[in-house]
Amino acid sequence: MPRLTFRGLSVEQVCEISESLVDQLAAICGCDIDNFTLECVQHAAVFGGKIVTAYPFVEVAWFERGDEIRDAVAKAITTDVLGLGLPEVEVAFTTYSRDAYYSNGTSFK
Repeated sequence: MPRLTFRGLSVEQVCEISESLVDQLAAICGCDIDNFTLECVQHAAVFGGKIVTAYPFVEVAWFERGDEIRDAVAKAITTDVLGLGLPEVEVAFTTYSRDAYYSNGTSFK
């Protein structure tokens, strides 16, 4: 945990940035690299009755770590994704509540 879900990027693109990005994020968050999960959602984007290219979007699902760390994580993701030659990327955070998160039936609260 944290889990990063990538949309609008190919699996190959995510693989290209995955090691460097996770190393950066682990340093920013102060945790081990094996705490991170990266997922690629392959889907069809539709607009005006046609299949269109999806814009790059990264969702970070995690336990809140504060504005400073959130800003640094968003910047690292943005820099690495734009470094792939993409013109834009959006990053959004979903925050889990510890009392509503369970691992093997045990609450994180």
